[in-house]
Amino acid sequence: MSQRTVLIVDDSPENLTVLGELLCEHYKVRAANSGDRALELVRQAPQPDLILLDVMMPQMNGYEVLERLRAAAETRDIPVIFVTAMNAPEDEQRGLTLGAVDYITKPLRPAIVLARVHTHLELKRARDLLQQHNATLETEIALRLHENLVIQEVTIRALARLAETRDNETGNHILRTQRYVEALARRASRHPRFAAELNEHDISLIAKSAPLHDIGKVGIPDSVLLKPGKLTPEEWALMKTHSKLGADAIARAEADAHEPVKFLAYAKDIALRHHERWDGSGYPGGLAGEAIPLAARLMALADVFDALISRRVYKAPMPVAQVRGTMAAERARHFDPDLLDLFLDGFDDFCEIARRYPDEPLPAEPMAWAAATTGPATSH
Repeated sequence: MSQRTVLIVDDSPENLTVLGELLCEHYKVRAANSGDRALELVRQAPQPDLILLDVMMPQMNGYEVLERLRAAAETRDIPVIFVTAMNAPEDEQRGLTLGAVDYITKPLRPAIVLARVHTHLELKRARDLLQQHNATLETEIALRLHENLVIQEVTIRALARLAETRDNETGNHILRTQRYVEALARRASRHPRFAAELNEHDISLIAKSAPLHDIGKVGIPDSVLLKPGKLTPEEWALMKTHSKLGADAIARAEADAHEPVKFLAYAKDIALRHHERWDGSGYPGGLAGEAIPLAARLMALADVFDALISRRVYKAPMPVAQVRGTMAAERARHFDPDLLDLFLDGFDDFCEIARRYPDEPLPAEPMAWAAATTGPATSH
């Protein structure tokens, strides 16, 4: 155990000598004969573990020294004992109010001084150990939380990739749509219609859950999912079941958790409702307007935009200039009008996200919109 350091501060050489001789057998002692000198020494290594401070000193008295110590982050936790001839109750009260841990009056009694010094040094040692323990715990908790978040992210991505393996032409689709959703949600968080639902935590959860939007595709037969031509009505009806299949799978995971998990609630809404349309013509429930969960409305824009700019087995990619017009035409039909306006205002940013995670370069020249699609702004 290292020797503890005590700083004694007194303008009287005699008092410094008396205290120094009394304490030096037990502790490492440093001395200052003024308040200014004390403030210099306290910032030098080794920093004192305890300060014995005289009150009545010229230029800067003990009360002023204590106020300076308590005002600085690096010295505010050093315990200070006032050592003074001032023995009126109001003097002691003032010192304790300013933050002194004890008050010893002169003439000094060696046994009392040693006992008080020992007690406060042991208390400081206990506080230091507790702070170190708490810091270690906080570090460990932060590490475990980070590990859990990484595991959660990897699990989500693995599940999303599982769906993607069934539809292997979507490439970076889940990464792009996740970034679109997050970027659009941040824009929407500044809009009065959406601000209450989109704080930073909710935006993070919605973005985290977005990759699971098409998890239900694992239940769609390859003959339908990978069909290069237009789907028959029966095949299209089967394709549309992927939204409920995904939501049901997430609901079972939610039930297994035995307590609410908010990001799973968002994931379920997104999986089930991201093909609903603002005018009520979508699926699976034909919901309209604000009856469609906000997270699903965000996902609808992200998913359709990415479907339009990307190559699929049933279509060629559409050039971005044409995509903008196609989506604008769906205002208040497919898309929430305010969300669409926000999307179009930031259209260049969303195109930049697409370029950052490409399956292939975005087409610069117009291409014919494949006849295999079921409408001007849709995706499987």
